[in-house]
Amino acid sequence: MTTHSLTTRSRTGAGALATAGAAARDAWLVFAREMRPELRAPMGLIFGMMQPLVFLALFGPLLYGMPGVGSGPPWQWFVPGILVMIGIFGTGSAGYYVLVESGGGSLERMLVTPLSRGAMLIGRTLKEAVTLLAQSALIILAVLPFGFRLYPAGVLAGLALLVAAGVGIGALSFALALAARRAPSLFWAVQQTVTFPLLLLSGVLLPLENAPGWLAAASAVNPMTYIVEAERALFAGDLSGAVVARGALAALAIAAAGLAVGVRAMRRAAL
Repeated sequence: MTTHSLTTRSRTGAGALATAGAAARDAWLVFAREMRPELRAPMGLIFGMMQPLVFLALFGPLLYGMPGVGSGPPWQWFVPGILVMIGIFGTGSAGYYVLVESGGGSLERMLVTPLSRGAMLIGRTLKEAVTLLAQSALIILAVLPFGFRLYPAGVLAGLALLVAAGVGIGALSFALALAARRAPSLFWAVQQTVTFPLLLLSGVLLPLENAPGWLAAASAVNPMTYIVEAERALFAGDLSGAVVARGALAALAIAAAGLAVGVRAMRRAAL
């Protein structure tokens, strides 16, 4: 191998590291920009939890003794599903901010900056992930006095799985918003049409063990079903097994697909 080829490879490696470093810096800048309003007005985080808290308070007590839930307090079964619901609704609505910025012109101003388009998307999805983690932690703390048993390792693994799925869903939401920014009503029509079947068919609110055959078949092709099952296993302290493995694969598949589609949409976004 000649000195010239070694030098060329060295320069190529250094260039790749510089590019990766620049992308990471851009992602951090976008993340900090997106987080700043949340830190200035943290009440938005609290209000975003009102719906899941209502479900916990008014729907949770109805699950006592229900087949598929267990004979004890229903929180061990219900809370993981509620966290997935927060992830679906919260990150699935993340594209709304793109619509707001597009209407005000700030999105176009950002698109003409030298920031990496991929980093723009990653920074935004990281903000959604942090918000999801904060809301999940508050929900868990809220149910601890009511008989919810905390398995720290399982909860941490469950939150990691939840964030992976949330990043993918958030990225898909951003991609949808970019495609529909000239017709904002289309974003909400598609988002709600997709979100509610994903939620209801995953068994978040009710066990699906005794569901009719057609409903069970529809649930079986829903990737969120496997994530919900894995979350329930992890929150019960089960860190291994096929259920957790299927949920992890589903979450990683959603994250990979969402980031691929989202980054592509951001790079192709026209001014």
